[in-house]
Amino acid sequence: MVIRIWRTAVDEASAAEYERFAREVSLPMFARHAGHLGVLMGRRGDRCIVITCWRSPADVEALEASGDYRDVVARIVAAGFAAPEQSTETFEAHLSELGGLIGFGGLRA
Repeated sequence: MVIRIWRTAVDEASAAEYERFAREVSLPMFARHAGHLGVLMGRRGDRCIVITCWRSPADVEALEASGDYRDVVARIVAAGFAAPEQSTETFEAHLSELGGLIGFGGLRA
């Protein structure tokens, strides 16, 4: 499994609108991509992270090369939700215990 972390700053004044966009646009976009295993999104003040899990490095490369993904990021920046500066990191997972997250869909609503 590969863990991908995307970081950006968000405009706190549009946080609710950004979170609606993430729920309605970003989550379905990730789900459309082969190898997608799950996503967590977090925010503290103006700092935002999106942690996605993928089956393989090739799946992450396919995501990043896809027009679908690039379009969503461009829409986030154009809407003023996120700063144009973003960073990503990927890690090979070597240990996980996610059983407590099963059914923890309350954050999606």
